[in-house]
Amino acid sequence: MEIEMLKIFDDKRNEIGTATREEVHRLGYWHETFHCWLIKEENNTTYIYFQLRSKLKKDYPNLLDITAAGHLLSHESVEDGIREMKEEIGIDVSIKELQFLDSIDYCVTKENFIDKEIAHVFLYDSKDKPLDFILQVEEVSGMARADFYHFARLWSGEVKEIKIEGFEISSIGERESIDKTVGKEAFVSHEDSYYASIIDCIQNYIENHKD
Repeated sequence: MEIEMLKIFDDKRNEIGTATREEVHRLGYWHETFHCWLIKEENNTTYIYFQLRSKLKKDYPNLLDITAAGHLLSHESVEDGIREMKEEIGIDVSIKELQFLDSIDYCVTKENFIDKEIAHVFLYDSKDKPLDFILQVEEVSGMARADFYHFARLWSGEVKEIKIEGFEISSIGERESIDKTVGKEAFVSHEDSYYASIIDCIQNYIENHKD
């Protein structure tokens, strides 16, 4: 995966060429990603869904993350990123079924790792469609969900923990239930401003699409 070629950009979002994924993160080039958050209303509760990143992942192993996300390759358009939904979690949808939320610039710097993303963020409101997750186990080891408004209060600092429920794939390939409380440390450390923007966008969507 490190030899994937990605488009790279300067600080003004001007495209300046291509680089490998390894170079992008080592040298800190701006690059494009596709993010899709999934929500679903059940029993008058709006749930937001997270993937559990595989323990084998180089970056952020075993943490809760965006429902489906990935890098856009040098030859791909933003719309091509929809493939991540099918590849990672087995949900087959078209880009027309998603709601575009925003394009967000953010940067996370760790030792020998600089992640400067232009994240094109979408929302999938699954409504009455059944969710049958089929996971790309080398990337995703489970799925979990939380009450969206509890998730919002976690990132605003109103609460320290929230309840999540879902499943994780065991070492022998069986689904084991997840039912526990977690704090911010259980999630990938995207910037707080990223989470705040996403929560605000999703809340506006929910308010504008009430029956």
